[in-house]
Amino acid sequence: MTKIAKGKRPVYLDNPQIDKLLAMVMALTGEVSVLHERLDTIERLLEVKGILSATEIEAYEPDAKVTKERELWRAEYIARVLRVVQEELETLKQS
Repeated sequence: MTKIAKGKRPVYLDNPQIDKLLAMVMALTGEVSVLHERLDTIERLLEVKGILSATEIEAYEPDAKVTKERELWRAEYIARVLRVVQEELETLKQS
């Protein structure tokens, strides 16, 4: 379950909309950084152990089940990234 902060979001720049965009970019940056390090570790371990090479990883073609699972993950991920915008839309609808 995703934790949602209560109260008003702090404003650091002159425009609150830019602050929201910055928050989304920083969330994405954090996610990409962690994923990059973990993927790099996994690929190096697989190659060192002779299990899988970088060439095999590049040539991989996902089947329909994997594609569907990835699409679901992607939709959930995008929803998390755009949470700030969604919250504002919900607030506007309630007004």
